[in-house]
Amino acid sequence: MMGNILSVALWVAATDFRTFLAHRIVGGLSEGNVQLATAIATDISSDSQRGATMALVGACFSIAFTFGPALGAWLSTKTVFAANPFATAAGFSLVLIVAETLYLWLALPETLPAVRGAAHANGKANGKANGHPEKPAQRRPRTNPHWLLNFTHFSFILFFSGMEFSLPFMTYDLFSYGAKQNGRLLGFIGLIASVLQGGVVRRMHPLRVVQMGVVACAAAFVLLGRLDDERLLYVAASLLAVTSATVVTGLNSLSSFEASDSERGGKLGSHRSFGQVGRALGPILFCSLYWWAGRQTAYAVGATGVVAVCGIVFGALKKPAGTETVPKQKA
Repeated sequence: MMGNILSVALWVAATDFRTFLAHRIVGGLSEGNVQLATAIATDISSDSQRGATMALVGACFSIAFTFGPALGAWLSTKTVFAANPFATAAGFSLVLIVAETLYLWLALPETLPAVRGAAHANGKANGKANGHPEKPAQRRPRTNPHWLLNFTHFSFILFFSGMEFSLPFMTYDLFSYGAKQNGRLLGFIGLIASVLQGGVVRRMHPLRVVQMGVVACAAAFVLLGRLDDERLLYVAASLLAVTSATVVTGLNSLSSFEASDSERGGKLGSHRSFGQVGRALGPILFCSLYWWAGRQTAYAVGATGVVAVCGIVFGALKKPAGTETVPKQKA
């Protein structure tokens, strides 16, 4: 969080491109806090609650994705310093991040089981003395190797992030969309994604969640490569909302199932790192193909890539041992 504070402070002070670039670099290096939030969610949830808890985390991101861009766009119209027209939006972000950091510092307890367990060592010892020994933690056999989950995450994000970055180009070319229309479209995607994560995804097994998402993504790619009507654009956006609500959340859950308590943070961090590499390469490769070969070719290649990811998800990934029957969550 301190890195995020420094990043946004640089944005507030950015009156030249070099300072703004430094803001982006520091912000990128500080993104580990997102994965820490995911690791905390896995620490405080049981196997039966894991999918629902991860879906709740995803819903929070979707809600922020729905309202954040609109709020930022409105604040960007409030110019306080002529040298930095976006200083108002940056300053508001800085206030929020400082408030969040203070709250975390004062109210967030340690959730890592190894550390938390050490804090309760005396209680456990008393339990043993009273004739109630602690049962040793049972290690679940691993079903999906981490390299496969990481590769699946990388492959999916590679194509999906490329499509995300090309979407404003496509809507401008086809329908002359500006910031307002694109903001409405992204808000539509975020709203549907948050509803799905809060009402549907948390009741499903993470593997089924991933499978549903990659199929929706492949269908969206096919539709985006062929549409010429705004109604079809919103149909594709609905499919992208399903994808946003499911794949990353489900893969995070699957990855957490395959890690012991002591290594979960590291494994989830590595899992996210593979996704970030895909997010760095995807926009460059996909948008280059979009401008070089055209929309239909770019989305056809993307659809082919996502179908290959579907092959991995349906053919290679399995439900982790012990999670075959996850109890349904209550509404």
